[in-house]
Amino acid sequence: MNESLSIKIFLVKGSSSGLRTAEISNWSGKAIACSRKEMDELSKREEASRPGVYFLIGSDEETGEPTAYVGEAEEVAKRLKQHHLNKDYWNQVVAFVSKDENLTKAHIKYLEGKLIQLGLEAGKGVIKNNQSSGARLPEADQAEMDIFLDRVLRLLPIMGTSLFSIPLESGKEVREKLVCKIKGLLAYGNRTDNGFVIFKGSQAVLESRKSAGRNRVRRQLLIDKGILVLNSDHYIFDKNHEFTSPSLAAAVIRGGASNGLTAWKNSAGIKLKELEAMDS
Repeated sequence: MNESLSIKIFLVKGSSSGLRTAEISNWSGKAIACSRKEMDELSKREEASRPGVYFLIGSDEETGEPTAYVGEAEEVAKRLKQHHLNKDYWNQVVAFVSKDENLTKAHIKYLEGKLIQLGLEAGKGVIKNNQSSGARLPEADQAEMDIFLDRVLRLLPIMGTSLFSIPLESGKEVREKLVCKIKGLLAYGNRTDNGFVIFKGSQAVLESRKSAGRNRVRRQLLIDKGILVLNSDHYIFDKNHEFTSPSLAAAVIRGGASNGLTAWKNSAGIKLKELEAMDS
């Protein structure tokens, strides 16, 4: 059963994409986020001068895929000013600091390493970091930072990115696994809270259609990451992988643009579109 949380979000200038903060009840951390053009405003805030971890969020220059860079700093605002000068792919920043000022250099290095690992494992977009070694912590500190990490992961989708979320099936949607078929190949998936997950072992066509366009690039990224693995005359998913929609998931399976609401069906052949109409 999911844990209930009370989250307080403050929109400093009334914009959901502008300067904003977020806190969770009974948690020592605080999130602060803004667009790139509001960096000066963020740097003036007291909490931005503290140690913490941060995310630069944008789009990959070559593929257009969502991307993020994870960093840590003993003074977040100072490091972000450096990135403002030498990294041009990002347009949003999210930072996490401690309200009680108890985060040490070892703590934030540990968090950075864990977050990079999670981002690479999730495989949803482009993580700009190579694998970080993180930092070793005493057992009690590690347990405390794992709780801090859990809160960071809860807030990240709300504050600007779901690239670090491991996909979980949504309890609110169709509970039966759905299937997408093409040329004798079978893929299985289901709705998640953030989109649509294709399950490990699902099959996909070997070649993209000539009209595939960006889908061809997306498939190649999955191959490069080892998520889609060649298996004789087709590909298979080597791990669960989440897409932002059923249509994007079906497009990778079928090698070109597909309507996910009709391509995904349950074991009785009822289309996802009809199943969701029944649930509404």
